[in-house]
Amino acid sequence: MEKRQKLELIEKMVRELDDLKNSQTAVLKKIAQVEAENINAGVGILDQELPDIHEKADTSLESLSQLLDKLQQYRDEFVKKNNLEPVEA
Repeated sequence: MEKRQKLELIEKMVRELDDLKNSQTAVLKKIAQVEAENINAGVGILDQELPDIHEKADTSLESLSQLLDKLQQYRDEFVKKNNLEPVEA
């Protein structure tokens, strides 16, 4: 694969991971919203299960954020190593 093509593919994956991160953030906000609403409703099953789901979603978001940062660093190093100009969005 030619270096410019590889860079374009890396950029595409960065955008896709960023989109996934935004989706994960929205999921986490929805879980927190249900938790807040349940403070008034007091549904026991939600009190028991939602904190675990919240924690798993948060852990997933943290892992995804770390992976995205690593991929962005890889991309930046690839650009520098190969004397390429960044891909225009």
